[in-house]
Amino acid sequence: MESELYFQSELIKTRLEIKDQTLCEISKELHDNIGQIVSVGIMQLNMYIDSGKAINQNELSDLKEILAKSLDEIRILSRIINKDNLLQSNFIEAIKQDLERIKKLKKIQYKYTLLGEIPQINKEHDLFIYRIFQEALHNSLKYSHSDLFEVNITTTETFFLLEFKDFGIGYDPLKTNSGIGSNNMRLRAKLIGATLIIKSETTGTTITLEYPLTKPDET
Repeated sequence: MESELYFQSELIKTRLEIKDQTLCEISKELHDNIGQIVSVGIMQLNMYIDSGKAINQNELSDLKEILAKSLDEIRILSRIINKDNLLQSNFIEAIKQDLERIKKLKKIQYKYTLLGEIPQINKEHDLFIYRIFQEALHNSLKYSHSDLFEVNITTTETFFLLEFKDFGIGYDPLKTNSGIGSNNMRLRAKLIGATLIIKSETTGTTITLEYPLTKPDET
C-alpha cells in the first residue's frame, strides 16, 4: 500500500513536471522566436511607412517570408501545447516531435532509429519513460553543447530499449551537481521496473533505458 502511494505521488509529480516543462517551452518560444520574428516584420513595415514610398515586389516578398516563418513557429508551438493529448496516445511520437522541434528552433541535428513494433506499455509507465527522455534531452541542451543528438529505440518481445546520445562535453555522473538529474531518472526507472545506465566521457554522454515487456515469472 505504501509503495503504491509513493508510486502515485511520483506519477503526479511527473505529470506536473511535464506540464511545467511544456509551459516553459511555450514561454521561451514566444519570447525568443515568434516575438523576435514579429518584431522584425513590424520594423520593416515601419521603415516602409516612414519612407512614404510605395512597397515594391521584393519588399512584399520579404514580408511574406517573415509571416510564413512566424506561422511555421506557431505551428511548432501548437504541437507543444498539444503534447498532453499526444502523450495519451503515443509517447514515441512525442519524442520524435521534441527532436524535430529542437532541430528547427535550435538548429541541432538528430538521428532517430526505431527497430521493432511500437509496444503497448502501461500509460502511467509511458509518462515516466517520456519524462526520463525529456530530462536527458534538456540536460544535454543545457550542458553538453552538442550539435547532434542520437535516439535509438529497439523493441523485442521481452524488452523496450531507449538509447539517447549526445556528442558534446561529458560529465561525472557521481558528482553532486550533475547527479541530481541522474538520480531523478534512476528513481523513475526503478519505479517502473526498468534499468537505467548512464555513461559519460569527454566525447559525449549515453543514457540507456531498458524496460521489460514481460514480468520475470512470465519467462
